Amino acid sequence: MTNALYINVVITVKLDNFTFIYICYLLTDDGRCTCEIKSRIAMAKAAFSKKKNLFTSKLDLNLRKKLVKCYIWSIALYGAETWTLRAVDQKHLESFEMWCWRRMEKISWTDYVRNEEVLIRVSEQRNILHEIRKRKANWIGHVLRRNCLLKEAIEGKIDGRIEVTRRRGRRRKKMLDDLGDRRGYCHLKEKALDRINWRNCFERDCGPVVLTDY
Repeated sequence: MTNALYINVVITVKLDNFTFIYICYLLTDDGRCTCEIKSRIAMAKAAFSKKKNLFTSKLDLNLRKKLVKCYIWSIALYGAETWTLRAVDQKHLESFEMWCWRRMEKISWTDYVRNEEVLIRVSEQRNILHEIRKRKANWIGHVLRRNCLLKEAIEGKIDGRIEVTRRRGRRRKKMLDDLGDRRGYCHLKEKALDRINWRNCFERDCGPVVLTDY
């Protein structure tokens, strides 16, 4: 139990699907992050409910927002650097973001208050997807600047034992696709060598995230 490499395995048989929990990270046989994201959101909501009196108190609004981002978002975004987000995953995360602000301001869904109005009340913008993209960029930039096993895995230099066949339809989204560089991996790798410019590039990019389904 005290070993750092201890694996807590939970096997759930459901139509031949298997789910593994490895170092607090939920892995599924389809390689998608949807189950992990839903699990993280559920844990974050439970943590919010435990400290609901604090987050909905009469403390300063900016202080309460910092508390939510520090304690609640940290739970929801654990391991977000490795997520490959589809459109449905992005919608789940944005819904969770609005859930936090609505609960913090005690706005019920029966009040029929639009999301734009909620954001105005808390003086915020939709920011959770940009936060994930920024974290992912910092982590991937760190990996690309090193010569390590993880870098070889990202570059596809490690051969697997399972024969992969071409699937019908659109190509599945990859982890590096979220960085939005259409000039290819080589240009991305070259740009990552300059740590300061690499981070500034993603700090400036605060625009809306376009939902693309893969």
